[in-house]
Amino acid sequence: MSEFLRAALEFPAVLFSFALVAVVAYWLFVLVAGVGADAPDGGEGIGTSASGAGSAGGSGLFGLGGVAPSIVVSLLVAIAWFQTLAATVLLDDDVLRIAAVPVALFVSVLVTRVLVRPLRVLALPEEGITHREFVGRVCVVRTGRVGTDFGQAEVTADDGSAALVQVRTEDAADARRLTSGSRALIFDYDAEGGFFRVMPCDPALDPGLPPG
Repeated sequence: MSEFLRAALEFPAVLFSFALVAVVAYWLFVLVAGVGADAPDGGEGIGTSASGAGSAGGSGLFGLGGVAPSIVVSLLVAIAWFQTLAATVLLDDDVLRIAAVPVALFVSVLVTRVLVRPLRVLALPEEGITHREFVGRVCVVRTGRVGTDFGQAEVTADDGSAALVQVRTEDAADARRLTSGSRALIFDYDAEGGFFRVMPCDPALDPGLPPG
């Protein structure tokens, strides 16, 4: 273990070691706190039109767009770190170690582009589904809490597809009642903020639940 730590803290691996620690800490927080990684513009899988669907799957910088930025950054850091760690262990010449850094960055971009390609297909928004169509529906809270400034929930469309959307409450009383797994009624969409306004909902009003 001491040899591993020494290699991880030597150049060039050290350039990405601390970034990798930050990435691991972020995903542990996501796992423990139940916070969604990313749901830009109100949620995944929702578009306002056919043109909106095309923009969600755009190429992005170096062809890495169309998926959550946290996933792209995590892959880039992890792949670059493994390469520089190998260079630290296998190369003794300082010049070769320095040259390994741009090579690692270039390869990490190429590999990440390949890895995110299937994820980009899954993240494409459904045409014909607009934000307003979810108003009046019951959603299920997927974060540890929902407040006036934070929250995500899962809502189901008519075709059975599910979308993770940004949700907010209007007051603290509602926020105390909305925890992970609870149901909420979507009653409005804030186009400027890119989120849905929700309120606690009686489970009996949820059409997705069996009577009783």
